[in-house]
Amino acid sequence: MKNIPKIDLHIHSNFSDGNNSIQEIVDLSVNRGLKFISFTDHLTDSWKSNIIPTLNSYEKIINYLDQISICQQYLNDGNIDLTLLKGVEIDISSSQRYILKLVNPSNFNIILFEYLESPEGIAFIKNLIDYWMKNVSNKNESNLFGLAHFDPALFIHGNLDILIKFLRKYNICFEFNSSYPQCYSRINEIFFKKIKELKIPISIGSDSHHLSNIGNTEEPLEMIQFYNLEDNLLNLIEIIENLK
Repeated sequence: MKNIPKIDLHIHSNFSDGNNSIQEIVDLSVNRGLKFISFTDHLTDSWKSNIIPTLNSYEKIINYLDQISICQQYLNDGNIDLTLLKGVEIDISSSQRYILKLVNPSNFNIILFEYLESPEGIAFIKNLIDYWMKNVSNKNESNLFGLAHFDPALFIHGNLDILIKFLRKYNICFEFNSSYPQCYSRINEIFFKKIKELKIPISIGSDSHHLSNIGNTEEPLEMIQFYNLEDNLLNLIEIIENLK
């Protein structure tokens, strides 16, 4: 495989349903030789909000972002080769009003959307992004948008072109999530052929909720190699390099 730095762009801390603090996760990531990580704690007002802790207030989000900033400064001061990104994982079963109230895209490098399962879900995400692009002042022009643990099989029969056009228009990355290997199963091979041709970026995440899983990316890397998607991953690396 080409020389690809070790990344994990889907990690949960104890600001939502993870077991560990941001500092603990950063320290372990340094020890494991990761080069890029992103915290992507949950934001939702759906049924899920009654089951797990979430980023459920603006004050909590600011505290979360401040804690990440402190760790970014710690890494910079120590000249430590780890890029730490600010992210959030948005449940698209949430109300649009709730999301727009709490999420200012200029505060985040990476915004993941979870539970995309239909063309209606695509329309929901498009409306959010279009609103941010039109109405949010000082928005981060380099936001990376991605689909968390998304299964392309839901779109293979009948709606694949809709999905591909959506990913391409908004430069949305597909995530190889080691906790959901079914999402990069060979039954989705036609999807991976299309994203290879169109150079749609791909990401890697462990969806870690515990220190033991951070950086668990060996299987996703093997499947990226199997689908010949190394250049798509390097495209993602180039994008996140510009997010620093």
